Amino acid sequence: MTERLSLKTCLGFSVGTVGVSIMLNAVTAYYPAFMSTVMGQSPEIAGFLLMASKLFDALIDVAVGTMSDRTRSRWGRRKPWLLAGGILSAASFLMIFSPPALSQGAVMAYMVAALLLYSLAYSLFNVPYMALPAELTDGFHDRTRLISWRTLFVSIGQLLSMAGTAALIERGGGGAAGYATMGLVMALIIGGAMTATALAIPVTGNAPPRAGKHMPTFGQLRAIVANRPYMMLLGAKVFQFLAFASIASCGLLYLLNVLGVGYGGQIVLAVTQNVVQALSLPLWVRLGRQKGKRFAYLCGVVLFCLGALSWLTATRDITTMGIVLRGVLSGAGSGAIILMSISMLGDTLAYDRFITGEGREGLLSSTVAVIEKTSFALGVAVLGLFLKAFHYVPTFGGKIVEQPESAVMALKLGFAVVPAALYAINALFIVRYDLDEAKLIQAKENAGA
Repeated sequence: MTERLSLKTCLGFSVGTVGVSIMLNAVTAYYPAFMSTVMGQSPEIAGFLLMASKLFDALIDVAVGTMSDRTRSRWGRRKPWLLAGGILSAASFLMIFSPPALSQGAVMAYMVAALLLYSLAYSLFNVPYMALPAELTDGFHDRTRLISWRTLFVSIGQLLSMAGTAALIERGGGGAAGYATMGLVMALIIGGAMTATALAIPVTGNAPPRAGKHMPTFGQLRAIVANRPYMMLLGAKVFQFLAFASIASCGLLYLLNVLGVGYGGQIVLAVTQNVVQALSLPLWVRLGRQKGKRFAYLCGVVLFCLGALSWLTATRDITTMGIVLRGVLSGAGSGAIILMSISMLGDTLAYDRFITGEGREGLLSSTVAVIEKTSFALGVAVLGLFLKAFHYVPTFGGKIVEQPESAVMALKLGFAVVPAALYAINALFIVRYDLDEAKLIQAKENAGA
């Protein structure tokens, strides 16, 4: 019988996701707005810079995952990578939102360097971090319990990265000073949260995998493809990340330019979404135990799509309650999607270990990370071109101007219609995902584990 994880281990593992959430969400949501309303650059340039950094990130993910699998140290396989990633993540985040006074050409070179460091740091921490749930427990439902704690901290991280950041920027006047203050405060939180996880998690994975060493590259790929639940989840994640890129890249610009609710509206929406997301977790854990993780995930997709499409009816006279109600739908849906997708990933990694005899959690996690970065890079680049084609007008110093009707329509599509359509495709993959508790236990018994 699998030993139940202690609360200390659950909390120590989960707190690091606060840093991950801020790194991902704040840069995704605020970098396009920072470049187009403070630095005077078009969303197209911001999109291409983010795309380049994400593609670089994807290139190094597999190397990080494989090296962390093979690492043997007194601190285990993952700790050294987590610690290095935490320190560099804090430094790179501060660089991105606190650029020095430079010429336009020099600023572009500086931003490229800052984003490349950001991508490297994110990979160093997040790839081994994604591998940990499969190592910390073999319990099918205990893994969901572990991830429920992580999802709670995801809510905290998203609250900080969307509402906390908006409050800091608004307090600083919405311009360069506000972004610099936000960058410093969030960098300190990122470094503290990630370092805490690196120090708190138990040493895992120093024993070599049962097969002794990794298979050849072609053999690795064949074994990955043979893991059908993993492949279905991978396909679903492509559309999940594309949807996220669309929402995150358009969200703040939609609230500023279409609804005119400013950073205050961003704060209301972010607080609602993340409080509801956190409060919904016990419901999703219970539903996943009773009806299955796949069923709970699909329920979340339905709620999320309803929330996304509801923005099509929003106008400039929207009330705070109108924002809150939409935040309730998307927050509850996100809770199920995040919780179940991460728990299901851990299940597929454990399943892979049972059917292959290989300890390849880092490699498989890095494959998911590559999909994330590539999908995201494609999403933000296309949206940047999309907004330019529809004549979005960039500004300096945080100034908001009236956008042409074509740009307003583009933001509505990017924030509401495109994400709902992508999640509908995502659901088709999840319907075909068939790894349940019985199948995982059978694989474990067949492996003699």
